[in-house]
Amino acid sequence: MVGTFDIAINKIAKSRVEEYDVNNVPFGKCFSDHMLVAEYKDGKWAPPQIIPYGDMPLSYAMSALHYGQAIFEGMKAYKNAAGVVSLFRPHENFKRLNRSALRMAMPEVPEEIFIGGLIELMRLDSAWVPTSETGSLYIRPFLIATDEAIGVRASDTYKFVIITCPAGNYYNEPIKVLVEQDYFRAVKGGVGFVKAAGNYGRSLFPTRMAQAKGYQQVIWTDSETHQYVEESGTMNLMFVIDNTVITPALSDTILSGITRDSVLTLARAWNLKVEERKISITEILEAHKNGTLQEAFGCGTAATIAQITSIGYKDADYTLPAVETRQFSTKVDAYLRQIRKGQVEDTFKWMISV
Repeated sequence: MVGTFDIAINKIAKSRVEEYDVNNVPFGKCFSDHMLVAEYKDGKWAPPQIIPYGDMPLSYAMSALHYGQAIFEGMKAYKNAAGVVSLFRPHENFKRLNRSALRMAMPEVPEEIFIGGLIELMRLDSAWVPTSETGSLYIRPFLIATDEAIGVRASDTYKFVIITCPAGNYYNEPIKVLVEQDYFRAVKGGVGFVKAAGNYGRSLFPTRMAQAKGYQQVIWTDSETHQYVEESGTMNLMFVIDNTVITPALSDTILSGITRDSVLTLARAWNLKVEERKISITEILEAHKNGTLQEAFGCGTAATIAQITSIGYKDADYTLPAVETRQFSTKVDAYLRQIRKGQVEDTFKWMISV
C-alpha cells in the first residue's frame, strides 16, 4: 500500500461528464472534471489538492516558459465489464518521471503524491473512463518550474499536476513513415531518454514536412550517421525479421517505453527470439528485399501498437506485408487490450485497481 497525504478535495458542483460521449471524443481535447495539484517550495512538497479542472494563473516570467524545465508522463486507466477502473503499470510511470526530474535538475515527486494522489483522482473521476473496447482514460502527469524570474538557473519552485481525458484510438488506421535523414530527435549525452517537453517541440517541424509528403510519422535515426533507427514519432520502434523481434537497444537517446517493455516481456513469455540492439536502415531494407521483413510497428502509451504499412527512404516507398498476416504485433495488441479490460488473467500483475 502507498501512504497518502490527507488530500484536500474541492469537488466540482456538477459533473460535466453527461455533456460528452466519453466513448467518442477526439484524443486530448476533452478533459475530466478534476485535476491533482501539488506545489514544491522552500525545499519541500506541500500536501496535494484535488480541484476542479481549469486554467492555471501563471506569470509570463515563469521559468518553464523560458528555460524548458518541463517534464511529463503519459499513462492510461481502463474500465472492465464489471465497471472496475484499473491503472496499467503506474509505478513505472512514477519511476520514469523521477528519472526525468533528476536529469532536468527538478525535485523528485514523492510516491504518495504521484500514486496516492492519482488513485484518489481516479476514484473521483471514474465516470470519465470509457467503456468501449479500445477506450481508455488518458492520464497526463507533468512537472513544471514556476519561479517568476528570468535567469538561467534551476527554479526554486515547482508545480506537479495530473490532468486526464477520455480517449479512443490515437491512430485510426495503419501508418506510413518516412526515414528522417536531415533532422534528429536526440543526441548522445542529451535528454532523449527522458520525457522532456522540448524533445517533442523539436520534432514538430520534421514531422510536418513528412506529413506534407503523405506520411503520418517519421522514423528518427541516430544523430551521428543517420543510419541506425531509434524511434518512430513519439513511439518506440520494433521489427519482426525472420521470426525475431528486434528493437533498438535503450540508450541516452531512446526513451524507456513502458509499452515497449510490456511487448518485449510478452514476446519472451511466448518463447519468441528477442534482440535489443542497433538496427540499420540497410539491414531493414535488405530484409524487405529478401522477404524476411514480416512486421514493423511503433508502440507507446497513446497508440499501444501502431502498425507501419510503408517505409519511405530516399524517394522510394517500401510496402510491408498486410496487417492481417502479422502474427506477433496483432496478437500482442489484442492481449494487452484483454489484460487492461480484465478479459484474461493478469499474470504479470500489471493492473492496479483503484
